[in-house]
Amino acid sequence: MAGLSLDNLELKATDGGTVIAVKVVPGASRDRVAGLLGRRLKVTVSRPPEKGAANRAAGRVLARLLGLKARDVELVSGQTRPEKTFLIRTLTPEEVRRRLAKR
Repeated sequence: MAGLSLDNLELKATDGGTVIAVKVVPGASRDRVAGLLGRRLKVTVSRPPEKGAANRAAGRVLARLLGLKARDVELVSGQTRPEKTFLIRTLTPEEVRRRLAKR
């Protein structure tokens, strides 16, 4: 994501870490962060949107990108919608933005 401006990315500090707005696109050819879509991070995953498989895959993509364990990324809203919010435990919004900018 180097070279991509992350200034508009929707991040919110909470007691438990940072909440990040994500648009998940299931059924893609590969798992990756595809950039920004408005104020959301666009994540494509190869898993289908069945029984939470795409949600879990998106959480793993975020964890890998941020250098965290999968258990440090939790889906907090949007279980059945493409627009989701994830809690990134232990990181501040500034640290999330910094780690995303390095990728």
